[in-house]
Amino acid sequence: MLKTTIVGASGYAGSELALMVKKHPELTLSGLFVSANSVDAGKPMSQLYGKLLGLVDEPVEPLTDVVSVAQASDVVFLATAHQVSHDLAPIFLEHGCQVFDLSGAYRVNDPEFYTAYYGFEHLHADWLDKAVYGLAEWNQDAIKQTSLVAVAGCYPTASQLAIKPLLAAQYLDTQQWPVINAVSGVSGAGRKASMTNSFCEVSLAAYGVFTHRHQPEISDHLGCDVIFTPHLGNFKRGILATITMKLMPGVTADDVAEAFHSVYADKPAVRLVGESLPSIQNVVNTPFCDIGWKIQGEHIIVVSAIDNLLKGASSQAMQCLNLHYGFHELTALV
Repeated sequence: MLKTTIVGASGYAGSELALMVKKHPELTLSGLFVSANSVDAGKPMSQLYGKLLGLVDEPVEPLTDVVSVAQASDVVFLATAHQVSHDLAPIFLEHGCQVFDLSGAYRVNDPEFYTAYYGFEHLHADWLDKAVYGLAEWNQDAIKQTSLVAVAGCYPTASQLAIKPLLAAQYLDTQQWPVINAVSGVSGAGRKASMTNSFCEVSLAAYGVFTHRHQPEISDHLGCDVIFTPHLGNFKRGILATITMKLMPGVTADDVAEAFHSVYADKPAVRLVGESLPSIQNVVNTPFCDIGWKIQGEHIIVVSAIDNLLKGASSQAMQCLNLHYGFHELTALV
């Protein structure tokens, strides 16, 4: 049994991970931790999340001695703020832990990216070089080999899973940049209440236009430029991405279908729904990404839907763990 620790356990993604660890036949929960000054420190997990009563009753502890926690852990999930993960990951790694980082701290191998988009100086270029991007369906071989998995972001997951098969088949005219319009539920802003994610304040609005940090993450890992516009919707969880792209001349509907099916036929967390088109209600509380598309002339619109807290965060992290250790991809997820 792999001794598994979650740091940032009281957040939405952390709570989902705690339940997955409990359900996983090859893992044992060795600790739930939050920052030393967190108001959640000392409270049972089931007090913070009533749905976990009788399932995850362990207390959330303040993280005061990182080295001791590392020495007692085989696996560490970091469901923490970006700069916190930046600081903690090397300590756990140096003590032999397998780390799955849900933050953006190691997703892009460019130190200047973090100064520009995250507001801090990245001091661990060596770990940036070693980190593997945790987009499970596309990087599974590398995920098996690395000790640091930088789990893909929620918007980038929904977007890339929809675009990559067409790019790989060279079916896209990238002179016309893919245009991604994506809407997320308010849980994407985290558990801490604020005016920006209050249900009484949120309707439907674009934000981060031309400035959102997920745009360069998407472009970097696709290898092509995109236009990305995120939106915040008045619902709890889920992401729907609608992506408009131009096909190369001569690409047929059959070609497109074959591109998607050949890539995802053996990928259990991706469900292809064709022209039915996905909806958020069909993926909420599941680890799946649903993808559908329609073609008119030389243009294609691909729609993808995920649960931002699961396939966009915690279940993808667990999927990466399963790949790394050779377990079935969806162990503890369905």
